Amino acid sequence: MASHRKKIVFRDALTGWFRAEGRDYPWRKTRDPYAILVSESMLQQTRIATVLQRGYYSRWMETFPDWGTLARADEAQVLKLWEGLGYYNRARNLQKAAQIVHERFADNLPDDLETVLSLPGVGRYTAGAIMSFAFDQPIPIVDGNVVRVLSRLSAWRDPVDTPPAIRHFWELAETLTCLTEPRLYNSAIMELGQRVCTLASPDCPNCPVKKWCDAQKQGLIPEIPRKKIAPPPTRIDEKVAFVLKNGKILLCPENGNRRKGLWRMPSISEAESADLPELCCFEYSITRYRVTLTVFQPSAGCIVDLAANSGAKWFPFGAYADLPALGSPYRKALEIASNQKEDIR
Repeated sequence: MASHRKKIVFRDALTGWFRAEGRDYPWRKTRDPYAILVSESMLQQTRIATVLQRGYYSRWMETFPDWGTLARADEAQVLKLWEGLGYYNRARNLQKAAQIVHERFADNLPDDLETVLSLPGVGRYTAGAIMSFAFDQPIPIVDGNVVRVLSRLSAWRDPVDTPPAIRHFWELAETLTCLTEPRLYNSAIMELGQRVCTLASPDCPNCPVKKWCDAQKQGLIPEIPRKKIAPPPTRIDEKVAFVLKNGKILLCPENGNRRKGLWRMPSISEAESADLPELCCFEYSITRYRVTLTVFQPSAGCIVDLAANSGAKWFPFGAYADLPALGSPYRKALEIASNQKEDIR
């Protein structure tokens, strides 16, 4: 796709398809850079269906409709509203960005790429999304969906997650991004990857740009994209206690910057759990770890020891909405353990 004319025809085919077939997501109805940053922050590591169908985006925008509202909010409220989306640094960075825009720019984010890139949590992709979707500037975007499309268009056989590959895709995206309608083009190429050029079952017969796809011509669609072979996950055993007394649940604050502000079920040692009834056990993944989480029903003496832990606090255990923000594994564990304890009774 070297010639300028071919690129124009390619863009026209892609944007024409999107005009007819594009999904009507709420963040596509606005040019507000705040709303767009919220949506992009939520959609990192999270499926669109989760963000929309579970109401995360709508609840957030109702509670924190602008930079100033979020900037002045209590962090505990911010984390509670984010609860269940995971990767909580996204929420913290979103609030830090709001505080910067509120304090330095009077709630009016400049349409300047360098300024947007300087915001906490905003990398090259998110900056491109804001610049193109909010300000309609011809800045490329490259996410997983776009990489899949570009790797197949160019029949890129090497792993796509290496520095040379990343440079290649950003350079290719820059040459293809439409100068006159970048907001439309970037939306279109992202949606093409989401809906048509999928990983497992791409709909090649109905692809609007299949005539430019080198992988399709060479029969390489099933092989592309490729990634580096990832090392096996590190296995971890985690043991916690379900401490419920007089209608209150005992929780402990999380440690470390990544989970700062969140709460969890209190940890117990191998020795402490040896003779305790097991309420439930399940696995979950986080980054490069595969964790086996086991929940135990503690003895009276164990409860006294756990309640004496630094930072441990009792919370009324009625509705989950009344609890502080919990990591997803602990919310799931509380629900299963609650039901299991009722069965035991």
